[in-house]
Amino acid sequence: MDEHVYKHIQLTGSSSESYQKAIEAAVTRAAKTVKNMRWFEVIDSRGHIEKGKIVAWQATLRIGFTLQD
Repeated sequence: MDEHVYKHIQLTGSSSESYQKAIEAAVTRAAKTVKNMRWFEVIDSRGHIEKGKIVAWQATLRIGFTLQD
């Protein structure tokens, strides 16, 4: 088995549709500049309420990526 070393970053994505879309927004944006992403972990989730209705979802992620040689 290969040994791996990962660096972690923490991001918060948001969406007016769902938690899944909030997670996808964070990963998609990170992919523009972060290479070798391997995993993510949802470490927090929350939403925004206006007039008794949910209007937005947020998900905070820890994303791990391998370091380049």
